[in-house]
Amino acid sequence: MMEHVLDNPCWNALLSGNKNLAFGNDQVKYFATDVSPFVGMKDNSDEQFQILHDVTDHDGPVGFVSNTGRKAPKNWKLLSPNNAYQMVFDASTTAAKVEIDLVPLAEEHIPQMLALTRLTNPGPFAARTIDFGHYYGVFDGDKLVAMAGQRLHIFEYTEISAVCTHPDYLGRGYAKQLLLGQIHRMRAAGNIPILHVKDSNERAIKVYESIGFTPRTTIYFNILQKIK
Repeated sequence: MMEHVLDNPCWNALLSGNKNLAFGNDQVKYFATDVSPFVGMKDNSDEQFQILHDVTDHDGPVGFVSNTGRKAPKNWKLLSPNNAYQMVFDASTTAAKVEIDLVPLAEEHIPQMLALTRLTNPGPFAARTIDFGHYYGVFDGDKLVAMAGQRLHIFEYTEISAVCTHPDYLGRGYAKQLLLGQIHRMRAAGNIPILHVKDSNERAIKVYESIGFTPRTTIYFNILQKIK
């Protein structure tokens, strides 16, 4: 059976829509550490994990994403296994209109974006994660209180990422508005919105389902550390 491009999302993103941010070779690819810790491999074999070990120019953790669980390969230590649902927006769904002002985020907003993600922990977010593009936020005066953006661009699929809201501003529907904004932007570009959510995050899953996302499969997000 032919593998779906979403079964090996990082590899296929680094081959296609994110190739401008890719380093590596024809077996393994990765992002710069200040963009994202995620890596991709052609077939996730032990041999390719060794190539990744040899070619990456840093010792920091890397994020390995797959639709199959596996033990840590030789020369790597598993720091954090995370099970997630991969959800795809239903093409038959008509997304609701955005009802609040969403502000495009730029270089001057990076310090606030980093502070907000440190506080809310929506997933890995670094100084140049904004390079994935199309980050939008909600402000209270000059204060960034919620945001969402894009990450993996996998052929015709685009991932919504870093959806987060300051704890003092929960319950106001900001995340839903940001999601709707991303959905409209992606569909206007001819892309299919996807997202990943921890399988234990029932509150977020219900929000995503109410908008029009349906689970496609379980995806494993594993954080690995090199063993020297």
